[in-house]
Amino acid sequence: MKKHLIWTGLLVSSLLLSSCGFHLRGSLPLERYPAIFVDAKKHSELASLLSEQLKSNEVKLLTELDPKAPALLLQQDSLERRTLSLFPNGQVAEYELIYRVKYQLLLPERDIQEFQFELTRDYQDDPNLALAKAKELDLLLQELRSQAASRIIRQLNRIN
Repeated sequence: MKKHLIWTGLLVSSLLLSSCGFHLRGSLPLERYPAIFVDAKKHSELASLLSEQLKSNEVKLLTELDPKAPALLLQQDSLERRTLSLFPNGQVAEYELIYRVKYQLLLPERDIQEFQFELTRDYQDDPNLALAKAKELDLLLQELRSQAASRIIRQLNRIN
């Protein structure tokens, strides 16, 4: 009897979740953007990550600006670090990393839309472990860029 009750509960729950439109997050469908032009500084790591994510969402990347296709113009991505705390000897113990991204979206027959956002992370520094901390900083930067690319993709999906 308990087993049937549990199975019935699971079935009702799954029916309710599927009927409300709930679905697990994965790659986002970007049906509105079959092709897009991405413009950024040469060798921009954010642009390459963004391009990879667009390709994985089956969006064709255009090599030149097309007035009939949307264009994503990455204007700025910068990293700033601010001191949060110091060791007793005066050396920096902890930084706050601030990754700023500014971009524009040009949709056909619409005005240019500007977007900007910041992502922050705390980073503990230790001069005795300089090599390991440099590697950790590189990994944090890569994570911030990846999150920024995902955020831009989500923003694209939200625009009507």
